[in-house]
Amino acid sequence: MSTAPHAWLLTLSALSALATLSTNILLPALPVIARSLAIDEVRLTAAALGLFLAVFALAQLVVGPLSDRLGRRPVVLAGLAVFSIGSAVGAFAMTLPLLLTGRVLQALGAAAASVLARAAARDRFEGPQLAALLGRIMVVMAAAPGFSPLLGGLVEAAAGWRALFATLVLAGLALALAYVRIVGETLPAERRRQQSAGALARAYFVLLGDARFMRPALATAAVLGALFAFFGTAPLVLSHRFGFTALHVGLFFAATVFIVFAAGQAAPRWTARWGAPTVLRLGATLAIAGGLALLASPGAGLAGFATAGGIFLFGMGLVSPTGTALALTPFGTQAGQASALLGFLQMAAAALLTTAATTLPGARLDALAAVLTAGGLLALLSGPARLVAPPTRTP
Repeated sequence: MSTAPHAWLLTLSALSALATLSTNILLPALPVIARSLAIDEVRLTAAALGLFLAVFALAQLVVGPLSDRLGRRPVVLAGLAVFSIGSAVGAFAMTLPLLLTGRVLQALGAAAASVLARAAARDRFEGPQLAALLGRIMVVMAAAPGFSPLLGGLVEAAAGWRALFATLVLAGLALALAYVRIVGETLPAERRRQQSAGALARAYFVLLGDARFMRPALATAAVLGALFAFFGTAPLVLSHRFGFTALHVGLFFAATVFIVFAAGQAAPRWTARWGAPTVLRLGATLAIAGGLALLASPGAGLAGFATAGGIFLFGMGLVSPTGTALALTPFGTQAGQASALLGFLQMAAAALLTTAATTLPGARLDALAAVLTAGGLLALLSGPARLVAPPTRTP
């Protein structure tokens, strides 16, 4: 099977990145939004981010199996329509409840986009080819957390915070058009699954009890949860400890894209050479090393913080595509449902570890170091001991 065309790859990458984009683009503008709506900034941050993550996590459990039954195309397009409507609601919101309504609709739509990007990849590829494709998708979607805070700061400065939501409306509509023209339906009618609610619930429990899915899924969820904690807490550390402005924070995150890019390029090649479990364990070990190095970073200043963060990010970049491919490969006939459960575990870990990093007692830097170390350790302990299938050469 040939490698995916660039346009196809970019479209799936953009779908995968939509949730991160719709959250991180708002981060620099949260103080301005709080003043505009006359509400407390901490309250706004907790509500706008926490509610989004909760709805996003739960919605994935529905849209995945729904797409296994109806096909990917109608669910993706409906999700992007809901996302665009939610973004429009946010753009015109004059109160916190209305703003949060928009965020809920955004989360519902982004869940469909994210889950079904992975499912569409699994529809067409498997094994090392799937790992290679997911690695390339991760490289592209790394630009979302890396560049979206910088983009958000620039848009807000030029046109105000409501323009951020207008930008997201345009993003949703553009992605819908790209999906129709470039990707289309990836799940033919003969491969669709008709399930009752009871059968659906039983299928989820079967996945939860299947080590082929759960071990790599937990490893991936652990490092991605730690990544969300890093992006949620690092701005506090950079601004309070090192005096960064919002623009400086955006530039810092933009630089991290190149680290994840390098890891995404290395992961499929190393998987073909040494096998996915070995690469996953290597990535988890590097994530642990990054967390431990962060504990020592205060004495090394900004350079120490950046180096420790880079080590963690490279390890995360190895674990994420490798673990995702391992978790989805054995379940081609229920790729939507498996991808949905994987996404739920990732967002649940993100909510848990982000909350820990922002609420644990002591300095934020120490709390972040503990969370990154814990995420890497859980990934190392959860990772599979052997391949689902022997590695073959990546195209």
